[in-house]
Amino acid sequence: MKRAAIYARFSSDRQKDRSVEDQIVLCRDLCDRAGMQVVTTFEDRQISGSSAANRPGFQSLMRAAEAQLFDVIVAEDMDRVFRSQADYHNARRRLDFLGIGLHTAGGEVGELDGALRAMMGEHYLKNLALHTRRGMAGIVREGRHAGGRAYGYRPIMGKPGELEIVDDEAEVIRRIFTDYVAGETPNAIALELNAEKVKPPRGSFWRSSTLVGSKARGHGILQNEVYAGRIVWNRVRMMKDPETGKRISRPNPEKEWQRADAPHLRIVAEDMFNAAQARREARTREAPKGARKLKYLLSGLLRCGACGAGMQIKDRDLGRIRIQCVGAKHGAGCDNGRAYYLDRIERAVVEGLKTQIGSREAIAYFVKVFNEEQRRQSAGAAAARAKLEVRLADAQRGVDRLVDAIADGVITKEEAGQRMPALRAALETAKAALAASEEPPKVVTMHPKVVDQYLRDLDRLDQLIAGDLAEGDDGLAKALREIVTQVSVMPAPARQAPEIKIEGYLETLLKQTFEDRSVSGGQHGSGGGTRTPDPRIMIPVL
Repeated sequence: MKRAAIYARFSSDRQKDRSVEDQIVLCRDLCDRAGMQVVTTFEDRQISGSSAANRPGFQSLMRAAEAQLFDVIVAEDMDRVFRSQADYHNARRRLDFLGIGLHTAGGEVGELDGALRAMMGEHYLKNLALHTRRGMAGIVREGRHAGGRAYGYRPIMGKPGELEIVDDEAEVIRRIFTDYVAGETPNAIALELNAEKVKPPRGSFWRSSTLVGSKARGHGILQNEVYAGRIVWNRVRMMKDPETGKRISRPNPEKEWQRADAPHLRIVAEDMFNAAQARREARTREAPKGARKLKYLLSGLLRCGACGAGMQIKDRDLGRIRIQCVGAKHGAGCDNGRAYYLDRIERAVVEGLKTQIGSREAIAYFVKVFNEEQRRQSAGAAAARAKLEVRLADAQRGVDRLVDAIADGVITKEEAGQRMPALRAALETAKAALAASEEPPKVVTMHPKVVDQYLRDLDRLDQLIAGDLAEGDDGLAKALREIVTQVSVMPAPARQAPEIKIEGYLETLLKQTFEDRSVSGGQHGSGGGTRTPDPRIMIPVL
């Protein structure tokens, strides 16, 4: 009797949650008719089948396949398992190697018909996307909104795509345009709005970026054409990362944007909107082509230790840059309003790294402590896994003894036939429990060449303190970010040095990259498990 694993999935929150249960019932009936024993089920709810990477139930299914917990995968139809040709072929190669088949309500899935059905599933999704975009384009041509939140408007209940103006928010928008055209900077406008506790579109406080936005994406209050009575659609396109399955947006060229007049949505006059665009163009400096270059050693890493917001340049004091919490700078309620000299922060970070993890011995000590902590935290899991291994061995011995008894003529085949199903069920349960248990931690070691490069880079960081990054220094500053992920400046009284906390990971200094090794199965399981924590550092620097 073949062991079967059922996989069920539905993709949209508009579908009924009962769909998964219905699929499982159908697959169980299929298994009964085909003489297969259902040993486990896996499911994914409200997750698209376009990518296997972001489906925890499917990932658990494949891990259980690696553990040889079943002989065949059973699903209602192929599109429940795959809607991507790449996912199908990758999984099929592995399943064929493991000797695991694939069945649907239509019967066993062969290599050729499986490839064709995966191609049809992918083609269906592409056609669906095209039809959806065509429908959205029609909505825009009718002067309706194609979706997404817009400050200053709210949807009209019962009328899809139709918006109405929110009066108090519209007044804020008119004020922003008026003040900007009059000469105020976006930073000053945001500061005034925060001081008056005006609720922002999202988040806890107004930022200058909320007003300015992105020119390539057409975002930001000051350049959103809907405020001038024009709906703009197709500014961005959504794509899925094939590695992670996550949706990401990419800006479309402006020539592909679609516009439609919507005078009923106008909040600011056309001449006011045009004046704001003219001033913005005059202030805009085109960024250099290619990747954005880091300007300072700690650009993007600094955080306020009081509220967690970023730190920005406040001013220059006799040529020395001073930084301040963004929340305090914009009047968002943070009490850490003190300005700190950037060069002192940079020097404290470099010296802290050198003191704490600036030698091969220090890194070796860290790895030793990390391994010991891993063993301590996983002691209970190791003991539980040992018990499961004993349980599996006992179950296997029970089956072996029964087989030996048949061979020796101690019992008849009929007697063995009555006892064997229970023994095999105990064996399969023990295998599943062991496969789902946490694996013991692996011992990590240092990568000598990477450590050597890290130590050389650390010695060179002194040269980057208190200055703009010159050509060639950008790579070194990026290398620092492979170790340091955040630098928190803690509040300190006037004339006292602040405490600096450095957070980061030493993963790049180790030979082994930590991966999600969780294995999950079980009845109606949708995946889970634990992830081995990255070797994290926290260095307080006074």
